[in-house]
Amino acid sequence: MRTERILLAAAATAVAFALTGCGGGSDGAGKIPTAGDATASAGTGQGTATGGNGTGAGTGAGSGSGSGKDEVAAYVEARRAYVKCLRENGVDAPDPDANGQVDFGGNAALKKNPTFLKASEKCSPLSPPVPQEIERRMAPKLTPDQIKKQFEFADCMQKNGAPDYPDPGPDGHTYGDVPWDSTSAAAKQAARTCAPITGEPVEQGPGKG
Repeated sequence: MRTERILLAAAATAVAFALTGCGGGSDGAGKIPTAGDATASAGTGQGTATGGNGTGAGTGAGSGSGSGKDEVAAYVEARRAYVKCLRENGVDAPDPDANGQVDFGGNAALKKNPTFLKASEKCSPLSPPVPQEIERRMAPKLTPDQIKKQFEFADCMQKNGAPDYPDPGPDGHTYGDVPWDSTSAAAKQAARTCAPITGEPVEQGPGKG
């Protein structure tokens, strides 16, 4: 099942991916959160780049375009079908909002409930990846200083062993899925070297695939 989440300290998370060697799937790190998604997708061995307080990778074309609006409409409709499925399987799920987000009120206990877990697994095929337009709408606004640090972080990563680490967009965020190789020793060293730029140093964790 896909996990969609906001990373308000995403520079640290990007470093964590590099240090652990874990990767994000199509809906892994860098995705906008949608309440009701209880399980995480498997890692691929590549990281999905994230900027500090930002998400995803790429500049996200199509903002405000007709195709972007159509994509959002299709996503919201699919989320309604997902909620309908949850209800049919014993979960009192609220309607999704205009961005397709389902608010369970931060009910952590619900996500451990066997009925919810079973329904989530059954209904997960109905819940599509989050469109980039939704990511843009929900991404927190960064200050000029924060934006500058995201570019500095990306530049540092690229110069210290992770040349495929993507640049953020003009707003300091990155959108979508642009995998980068977080598993190499050079990339992990780059993450340790560059972490202080964002003020979010991350301790090295156990290696994972």
